[in-house]
Amino acid sequence: MVRILGLDPGLRHTGWGVIEKDGSRLRFIAAGVINPDDKNELSTRLSELHVDLKKVIEAYEPDEAAVEETFVNKNPNSTLKLGQARGVVLLTPALFKIPVAEYTPNQIKKMVVGVGHADKKQVDMMVRTLLKSVPEKIPPDAADALAISLCHSFLRPVSLKKMMENS
Repeated sequence: MVRILGLDPGLRHTGWGVIEKDGSRLRFIAAGVINPDDKNELSTRLSELHVDLKKVIEAYEPDEAAVEETFVNKNPNSTLKLGQARGVVLLTPALFKIPVAEYTPNQIKKMVVGVGHADKKQVDMMVRTLLKSVPEKIPPDAADALAISLCHSFLRPVSLKKMMENS
């Protein structure tokens, strides 16, 4: 059995979702969103993200983590800030010696929905189909994080091999 933490990075909202995979069985554990206070300075927001993500890791003790790769925005300033949040999201599990895999948005959608350009409603519906006990109302960022953890659960043999080769 493996416990997987999926992370959808963002400076305003970072979604997280934890699942367990036991053979071909998948089980929902928990999901939520970290919302650093956008009134604070960037460094404080990044610190809040780290501290709250640390609490999630300590509470749910994942064996592996998966993070969505950043896409480039039209606004370079937004892209830079997202990259900084993503850095915290990659660093925090690594500090716990948790292997971290990365997936593109299209890979995630293709693995979970079957189509690389699926919309958020389709992703949410498939997350609920694959993980029967997901609560009725979870934030979209949490549903996206669960999709990331599901993608990793399907691709982990290949991803783990790549991660071992790169370490």
